Amino acid sequence: MGKHKPDSILKAVKKGVGGVGVVHSKITAEVAIERMPLPQTVVIPMSQHIGAPCEPLVRVGDSVKAGQLIGDSDKFISAPIHASISGTVTAVGDVMLSNGRTSKAVTITSDGRDDNFADFRVPTVTDNASLCEAIRASGLVGLGGAGFPAHVKYRISPDKPIDTLIVNAAECEPYITVDYRECKDHGDEIIDGVYKLAKYCGFKRVIIAVEDNKPDAIKILKEVADSDIARGNLVRLMTLKSRYPQGAEKMMVLSATGRTVPEGALPADVGCIVSNVASVAFISRYLKSGKPLISRSVTVSGDAIASPKNIRVPVGISVREIIDYCGGFSADPYKILLGGPMMGTATDSIDVPIVKSNNAVLAFTEKGLGEKKKRNCIRCGRCHEACPMSLFPTEIEKYALAGDAEELKKLGIGVCMECGSCAYSCPAAKPLVQYMRLAKSVVREAGAK
Repeated sequence: MGKHKPDSILKAVKKGVGGVGVVHSKITAEVAIERMPLPQTVVIPMSQHIGAPCEPLVRVGDSVKAGQLIGDSDKFISAPIHASISGTVTAVGDVMLSNGRTSKAVTITSDGRDDNFADFRVPTVTDNASLCEAIRASGLVGLGGAGFPAHVKYRISPDKPIDTLIVNAAECEPYITVDYRECKDHGDEIIDGVYKLAKYCGFKRVIIAVEDNKPDAIKILKEVADSDIARGNLVRLMTLKSRYPQGAEKMMVLSATGRTVPEGALPADVGCIVSNVASVAFISRYLKSGKPLISRSVTVSGDAIASPKNIRVPVGISVREIIDYCGGFSADPYKILLGGPMMGTATDSIDVPIVKSNNAVLAFTEKGLGEKKKRNCIRCGRCHEACPMSLFPTEIEKYALAGDAEELKKLGIGVCMECGSCAYSCPAAKPLVQYMRLAKSVVREAGAK
């Protein structure tokens, strides 16, 4: 390792406001990721990302290989879909997703061989355009949970230069530990991905951001930052105070650079790109192998899970099979979430498929979930204090119920991240995130008239 320079570890440039101190419960942090056995069947939705869904490119009876393209779209904001196992297409039709929406999906029954598609090609990348073409072909969407097509994010416009890449390794949601494992187990791929992106996107600096409650990850990432001195001293490690929601894009841009992302704008509008650490590591692997995104790591945890684990699963495997692999339920589950307890999606069925953006399966008993008894609002103001965007959630609730779009816009509903800090801090257990979503729909509907 190169000699340590004092500025290889940065403190947050500017402290954000609000947020909450959550109980992290990272009980799988030291559980290495293990790969699940091949499932008999996968159901692969054509809608796995923000943007336009794909159209199936295969028919019932077709034979497919792992990594073969099975769905695509001609829309710009979209990402292609690939087979996650080899076998025979046994159904093409609508399925219910965990969020209650329906999507076209391709069902593949395994042939037991897990043969890879023979036409994997290592992409030729020479500039930003070819990099984005390669990332699109890989099917990569944000692996931190948002599911935004990565090729769109990395496309650099000449009239909007980007100088900073922020690699998000904060993983501030309770229970989830797959990004922590990525840092511990694949530091070399993270730094390789960083340099590939910097070369073809023109980044002048790269900041890897991690919460200060992850000392082992900090140690490894510090070594990564130190070792890069010989390659140009591009990378810095930034430790963040452990306070949710440090991992939110706008909060991270503020912490790393002091720049504020305005309402309705993106980090790119202030010269930054924020990318999940697992996404950066995947780009490194794809540019060396040509193997697209057909599996992902998932944390399986919660007090209703018999044996919490971190596992690597093929896209399209059912939640039921994942839970069974982890020993099943240790008690009757009261709530099952895909994603974290703050921003995850509750599902009433475990017969739903895992998609690219799912980073966790959590199951809780009623006691383990610790839900508070619902009461009337006592006007304590804790929701406002907790909001990282300084919103007034109870005022937004009032005007959302009244359907007053103009007042909602004045109150700044457009900047709400739906992080759940308001609901978490509310002693009356009001469903404030649902009211935030209602408020946004009121504004959208008013704008459509």
